[in-house]
Amino acid sequence: MNFRFHPLALEEFEKSAQYYEERQAGLGERFIQSIESAIQVVAENPLAAPELAAPVRTKLARVFPYAILYAPYEDYFLIVAVMHLHQKPGYWQERLDGST
Repeated sequence: MNFRFHPLALEEFEKSAQYYEERQAGLGERFIQSIESAIQVVAENPLAAPELAAPVRTKLARVFPYAILYAPYEDYFLIVAVMHLHQKPGYWQERLDGST
């Protein structure tokens, strides 16, 4: 299944990768691989992850304290957030209001 990033989710993803790379060479790439691996799992079965708040589901990343939050649609899923698990819950909810 195809996927799209909400523009703010893509920004979170890129900034987080940059943050980790600045901390240690190669760590940003490991972060990217972790998130891409989670996306691949979702693409294989988008309804398998638990619902956080309908229609948004959450898939935890491995190693890093992040989750991808996504909304499945008929032909694709929208990644609403690449969320650090210690951020304010619910900050991403306004992203579902008509933006893809």
